[in-house]
Parts: sequence; C-alpha cells; structure tokens
Amino acid sequence: MTDIGLGKVVVSGSNGGPDPYGIEQKSTVLGPDDALSGRLQLKGGGKLLGNFSGQVECDGDLLIGPEAHVEADIRTVKVTIAGFVRGNVIAVSRLKITSTGRLEGDATVGALVVQEGGVHHGVIRVHPEGVPASEDQIIVDSPARKAAVVIKSLPNPVGRVRKFWGEFF
Repeated sequence: MTDIGLGKVVVSGSNGGPDPYGIEQKSTVLGPDDALSGRLQLKGGGKLLGNFSGQVECDGDLLIGPEAHVEADIRTVKVTIAGFVRGNVIAVSRLKITSTGRLEGDATVGALVVQEGGVHHGVIRVHPEGVPASEDQIIVDSPARKAAVVIKSLPNPVGRVRKFWGEFF
C-alpha cells in the first residue's frame, strides 16, 4: 500500500473572520445609479461608480469608476481615478489617473501615474519618501529659497561663429 497525504481544511465559523480560501475581501461599492452625500469612511477597499459629494476616507484601494462624478476631498492609501473628481486628494501610496480620468483639485501623493488622455487641473506634490502626516509639514520653507542667486552671463558664441565663417565668405 502507498501512503496518501491528507491535508486539513480550516473553515472559518464566522462571516467576518479571515478567508481561508484566499478570496479577496469584498469592497464597498456605490453603484452607477446611486447618489450619496456626506462623509464616507471605508475600512478596506472601495469603488465609487455613481455620484458622491462630501468627504471620503479609505484605508485601502479606492476606485473612482469611469461614469462616476465625485465632488469630495479624498484621503486614501491608493486611488485610481477613471471618472470625474473635483476636490483635493491625499494618496499616501499612489494616485493613478487613467485615460478617462479627470481631477480638478490639488493632490499630495507618494507616487503619481497619469495615462495618456488623463487630465489634472491643480497642484500635485509628490513625496516619494512618504506623505507628511500633517498639512504643516507639506510646505517647507527652506533657507535655500531665501538665498539670492547670482547668474553669471556667458559670452555670446554666435559672434565667434560669425567671425569664423566670415573669414571664408
């Protein structure tokens, strides 16, 4: 007889426990025909596919769908904008604006990806070392900005070329 290896399958008894099958967690979805206003706090990922106005805080990945119209300040880990967003965005890890995405507002991000066709109107501050925890740390007044810069003029090389070529013509 041959030995047969037996594996043990563990199934969680509660709906809120860890998923033993490796299926990703469900995300919160605002459907394409839905409209919501207020403050939205997501503990995990989320998808906004409809109309939303207010404030969004997300602890995971946030997707703004191609048909979405969002007028809100957004703070999240990662955000992908495929629709319209009007408001300020803080993305600790990454902001991605797809070819159908449009952002009207300022953004403070760890990394930035803008696909061809993506639109942004506003100021983007990229902090690859990590987004500062407070707004006070975002704008830094460095002493180097106060120092006067002396610009030394360079000699005009066009005059030399004319003089050189003038000898031949």
